[in-house]
Amino acid sequence: MDYLESGACGQYIFLMRQRRIIIILSVIITIFISESYAQRSSAFRIARLKYDGGGDWYNDPLEEPTLLKFIRQHTNIDVDPNYYFVDIMSDDIFAYPFIFMTGHGNINFTDQQAKRLRKYLENGGFLYADDDYGMDKAFRREIKKVFPDKDLVELPFSYGLYHCVYGFPNGVPKIHKHNGLPPQGFGIILNGRLVVYYTYESNPSDGWDPPEVHHDPESKRLEALEFGTNLVYWALTH
Repeated sequence: MDYLESGACGQYIFLMRQRRIIIILSVIITIFISESYAQRSSAFRIARLKYDGGGDWYNDPLEEPTLLKFIRQHTNIDVDPNYYFVDIMSDDIFAYPFIFMTGHGNINFTDQQAKRLRKYLENGGFLYADDDYGMDKAFRREIKKVFPDKDLVELPFSYGLYHCVYGFPNGVPKIHKHNGLPPQGFGIILNGRLVVYYTYESNPSDGWDPPEVHHDPESKRLEALEFGTNLVYWALTH
């Protein structure tokens, strides 16, 4: 009887020790995951905006990672140089301080999507839209749904965005020819803060791609990457 009781007691102690080890390991794993997530989430990320309407919102997915790697090399901004995309109606949109949209075709925001995008922008978010050739008419129409009380206004060359890290005395640089018209940068300012920035006849984002994609001269790629750095810095500090 004593032997049986002793055996049962030993088994109980063994099971309790196992349980304690499992709990300790679980705590360690939880801490590790939390710290890893905190480190990852503290790094600056860009999300590509997924939109309806048929336009190719997804084109050239190497643009953002290439820009972010350049920023990591030339500034002290902590970045996550991976490609992310986000749907307007997803709660994930609020996890990104900077969203980027581009394309060659149509865009369509439902009323609900327009309200959601406005909420994101009113709560500290920033939208950079780059006409990749062919989205100008659709973008102007749809952004008016988001801000019916605001107009896209061309920013003067003296605007701080053009001078904050690298100097662009003539405003947004001309990266791709398109229709051969002068490049323009437009904005929507809300309560003194630039919340939407739109480039037309310029296409800086194509200059963010690796050189073999568009075969841009290195000087143009550098200009585009430096301009993208200004965009990110401005969005983070204003």
